[in-house]
Amino acid sequence: MFTLGGFIGVTIGGTLSVKLGRKGTLLTNNIFALLAALLMGLSYPTGWFELLIVGRLLTGINAGIAICVQPLYLGEIAPTAFRGAMGMGTSIFITGGILTGQVVGLKELLGREEYWPILLSTTCIPAILQLLILPWFPESPRYLLIDKGDSEGCKKALKQLHGVADCDGEREDIEKEKNNLVGVQARKPWQLLSDGSVRGQLITIILLNAAQQLNGINAIYFYADYVFKQSGIPVDKIPYVTVGTGACECITALTCGMLIECLGRKVLITGGYTLMSICCVLFTITLSYQNASPVVPYLSMACVFAFILSFGLGPGGVTNILTTELFTQTSRPAAYMIAGSVNWFSFFFIGLLFPFIVIGLQQYCFLVFLVICSLVVVYICLVVPETKNKTFLEIQNEFQSSNGSKVSSTDGAGTTLLSTTSI
Repeated sequence: MFTLGGFIGVTIGGTLSVKLGRKGTLLTNNIFALLAALLMGLSYPTGWFELLIVGRLLTGINAGIAICVQPLYLGEIAPTAFRGAMGMGTSIFITGGILTGQVVGLKELLGREEYWPILLSTTCIPAILQLLILPWFPESPRYLLIDKGDSEGCKKALKQLHGVADCDGEREDIEKEKNNLVGVQARKPWQLLSDGSVRGQLITIILLNAAQQLNGINAIYFYADYVFKQSGIPVDKIPYVTVGTGACECITALTCGMLIECLGRKVLITGGYTLMSICCVLFTITLSYQNASPVVPYLSMACVFAFILSFGLGPGGVTNILTTELFTQTSRPAAYMIAGSVNWFSFFFIGLLFPFIVIGLQQYCFLVFLVICSLVVVYICLVVPETKNKTFLEIQNEFQSSNGSKVSSTDGAGTTLLSTTSI
């Protein structure tokens, strides 16, 4: 039900972000979280398990909308030089949320049977915090100027975000994009799918979002308990080791956030998938010879942590940033709806299919993930450009150019996108 809710959330998130604005959508989205917390908290005292099911559905809708709109908002308010680091905020707080859930779920805190209604109701806490804090922040300046035509509102938002001294450069960048999109309205997903001028970008985000779920990270978590048991860790201590996996992912998300503006998106995501490919090979070998030596289970445990670290280094965080950067303002909400739908459907698909893959292939299932990770590396190296320190128009032109020589292209309805780079 959570996955289904997430799929519903991303399908409406892009539309809401155009109708209500990025900030307005995020604020409205908290209604789902608060209602879900109430229903799940009441399910135990009332004895109605149906409230739990509906609560999980609403939690999924909340997550789907947030994952669609929050990176959109962060990517649009960030200065070009810090767009990657700001975009990593989504990944950092997702992994931080997972780690918090693992810690709070320990038996010493709320991990006992009698406390689960309270544990599920804690989803209201971030919603309340956002309702208190987000109103003090401005709406996306790009949304205000390009989508709403509110020049004064854009100017005020830029001053609040960047200060008086630095707002002119950002305003100039937004004005260029606005001038290149005159007469183009916010586009629907089906319009984007039928537009040949953005086909390369669409294929890229579809492949990357599918790979984010199908690359084996879920399989690693599935095998983690088995590997920890084989390594001699007592069953009652495994939840504490699992907290270590969450801490690993959180630390690598933070590391990625610090490195992304230095190394670039392409290096991090390619490096992450390359390391994951190597881990797939090593993990298959160690699982195949698990009983050959007392040392092998510990090598398997090292592979678990190495795979999680590699995922957090690039694929876990950079994928969302690329979805923001590969599209211009009028196409971006629809792109997030398509990317999010693919991501949640892949999550749902692997959840249903993975048990049968494990039964059929056992430890050799990681060879399937090896193929997926390796193909993604090849595709990124050949097709995806580096987007670091480039404006959205520069990225659009680079992606659409042939042999690096084309300086203009069209964004749907014949609108010319003029390159701002010198060639």
